[in-house]
Amino acid sequence: MQKRKDTLYLILASVFLCNALLAEIIGVKIFSGEKLIGLPNGILPFSITYTAGVIIWPVVFVTSDIINEYYGQKGVRKISYLTSILICYSFIGIYSATLLPPADFWLDVNKGKDGLFDINFAFSSIFRQGLGIIIGSITAFLIGQLLDAYIFHKLKTITQNKKLWLRATGSTVISQLVDSFVVLYIAFYVFGNWSIEQIVQVALNNYIYKFVVAIALTPVIYLAHKLIDKYLFQDLKASN
Repeated sequence: MQKRKDTLYLILASVFLCNALLAEIIGVKIFSGEKLIGLPNGILPFSITYTAGVIIWPVVFVTSDIINEYYGQKGVRKISYLTSILICYSFIGIYSATLLPPADFWLDVNKGKDGLFDINFAFSSIFRQGLGIIIGSITAFLIGQLLDAYIFHKLKTITQNKKLWLRATGSTVISQLVDSFVVLYIAFYVFGNWSIEQIVQVALNNYIYKFVVAIALTPVIYLAHKLIDKYLFQDLKASN
């Protein structure tokens, strides 16, 4: 069973790390919810805007809850610290790539039909994230994950290992509230040029999405719990 637990942790940690890193990279894009569902601009009294990273972020907090369930706070802290280090490493690698001088033929073959498109500028604009975004992302990520692990553990103790839905959903909705505001406040207010109104608007939109998805994914957590128990304890059940 220990070998299965080690294998399971490796798989869960890989899913966690991959999705967290991907969310950080694509999170620089802000997209319109109205356009996504085909609504004309201005039809709503408020703008529905999100960071692109929020789309896959639910995978991160569901995986985090599963890790917490079977490996405790120590298991979550271990992968959270490792992920933060690798996010920093990735940002350094990406930033270094944007500093490399572009080959002339690469610029020429990607000029576009009008001959004005600068692919090197586009590459740098997309992948070069500012210091504020890096600091905001990593700070919010660590605070959110450590808070999630702590609340999950406390609720698990209070409910005496019952009500999986409460500790999974409760830890997520609280930790992601903090995460949603911290990352945008640091990245785009402290280091950027967004107004407080813009920060609140996008953060609330992101949080509402995370809240709804957290509730919707509760059955998935129960299914994962059942499958993992079957995987880990199959020999024990067979002997009984």
